[in-house]
Amino acid sequence: MASSEAPDGDALFQARLTKAVVRIALLAFLVVLCLRVLEPFINPIIGGIVIAIAFNKPYEVVTHAVGGRRALGAVVLFGAILLALLLPTIALGINLVETATDLTHTFDPDEIKVPPPPEQLADWPIVGERLYDAWLAASRNLESVLVKLGPYLKDIGLWLIETMGNLGLGLVMFIVAIVIGGALLPVRDKGLEVVYKVATLVAGERGPELANLVGASVQSVIRGVIGVAVIQSVLAGVGMLVVGVPGAGLWALLVLLLAVMQLPSLIVLIPVIAYVFSTHSTTPAVLFAIWAIMIGASDNVLKPMLMGRGSSTPMLVLFMGSLGGFMAGGILGLFIGAVVLSIGYTVFMAWVDQADGEDASTLSEGSAPESSPEST
Repeated sequence: MASSEAPDGDALFQARLTKAVVRIALLAFLVVLCLRVLEPFINPIIGGIVIAIAFNKPYEVVTHAVGGRRALGAVVLFGAILLALLLPTIALGINLVETATDLTHTFDPDEIKVPPPPEQLADWPIVGERLYDAWLAASRNLESVLVKLGPYLKDIGLWLIETMGNLGLGLVMFIVAIVIGGALLPVRDKGLEVVYKVATLVAGERGPELANLVGASVQSVIRGVIGVAVIQSVLAGVGMLVVGVPGAGLWALLVLLLAVMQLPSLIVLIPVIAYVFSTHSTTPAVLFAIWAIMIGASDNVLKPMLMGRGSSTPMLVLFMGSLGGFMAGGILGLFIGAVVLSIGYTVFMAWVDQADGEDASTLSEGSAPESSPEST
């Protein structure tokens, strides 16, 4: 009997295993096809989800103000956000294009004159003589120097063109993410149900708790890091537009990058202040310097206002997330990278804390003193 039942059991196991493999393969194939279709929109979708989470409380206020109409509240809120972001961005972009155009029209090798180098330059250690010879050659015959540097200048120009194209595409994807975020907010209740179910499948009973923790982390990073960075970059760009700084859009972009990476924006603003003092009269230069210093010091005011009790994510995590996200996905990746890495850090630390708590409880139970015969 045992020998006859064994083959039947093996055959049944193989049949079940075959069915499971086929189902998993078909499911994996379907997932791959869906990801291929959604690949151009993965970053905007993630960005839209992040934006929807970050603007949940303002959405409630606006929805209450318009009589509880959810769709109208989303349109009003995100329409205002788009206008607040697009108008300064368009102005800064136009300024950047005009600056590049002016440089292109005014660049004429026959009209550019390079003064001779100072004699002290040749006395510099290691690189002094080479710099002196190159500068002297440029001052005597600039055209020959440009011919030698032509291939390098061409590569730099192509890189700049590609970078500007990526920035434009990133801005479009950022607008798409804002629109997606606005479309998700009216159906947030159904979305929360799905999130809690998925979190329960992944993490068990602690799933809803982790989902709430992730939401709090997203709101903290968006408001206290990215929100502050956007405000600082827009204010800096507007100030540079007012005083007529060339390439104000590029400087504002650098301020945005540094602020998201948690570096002081004064690294960019101090050279701009020096330029304004060298090209403008005292009054506008002093006013711009005060404006720039206030922007650089606004972290101490804006972060407590927007974050409340602050963010528990270390600066190094935010730095790596924003820099890596920018390298991988452009402007939109700059924001998504910081948020995603912050979420990963939050979930990992919650898992570590849970493991420590379980180990401590196990240790306390195992080390409990047993009752001695004398006590009985």
